[in-house]
Amino acid sequence: MFCLCVFLQLAALERQIFDFLGFQWAPILGNFLQIIVVILGLFGTIQFRPRYIVVYTVWTALWVTWNVFVICFYLEVGGLSKETDLMTFNISMHRSWWREHGPGCIRRVVRPSSPGILEDYSYVSVTGCIIDFQYLEVIHSAIQILLSLIGFVYACYVISIFMEEEDSFDFIGGLDTYSYRQPPQEHVELKPVKPVGKVL
Repeated sequence: MFCLCVFLQLAALERQIFDFLGFQWAPILGNFLQIIVVILGLFGTIQFRPRYIVVYTVWTALWVTWNVFVICFYLEVGGLSKETDLMTFNISMHRSWWREHGPGCIRRVVRPSSPGILEDYSYVSVTGCIIDFQYLEVIHSAIQILLSLIGFVYACYVISIFMEEEDSFDFIGGLDTYSYRQPPQEHVELKPVKPVGKVL
């Protein structure tokens, strides 16, 4: 479980960095929660706390759903458009960092020549990309889904092991062939305590 958690953390941190560079606030929030819940799942595994691992498994189902949505968003499935500001919560006009910085991309900034346009406004032209940015985002989400499904299966296995251990746990001097409870006695004989010496 430890190695799997390391891979999950590295994948989430890598994605978090590039989402920060692109000001993609919705994925940033999702990645942050993923990092926290993976740490929680690892802690639950090490400390034998099945409830934490159950939280991890529930989150993993949500995380897979989110990544399927991201894939649908960038492939524009079902009326979704990658040109909308949905990933930035409509706060800014930023897009995926990979849009301008993908492998092989040549980025050219064109300053406006019209006199009425602000001087800091510019048009960015990107050409020569080996892989389009939406496919890079889809690959990232697909890797997250694959790792999460492996983590989900492993977490279910760990929970089942913990539950079996709880059921078969033998208390000290407990559930052997003898009962840890003595049968109730009908009469209890009380004896007075005699002082050994006189206290002055």
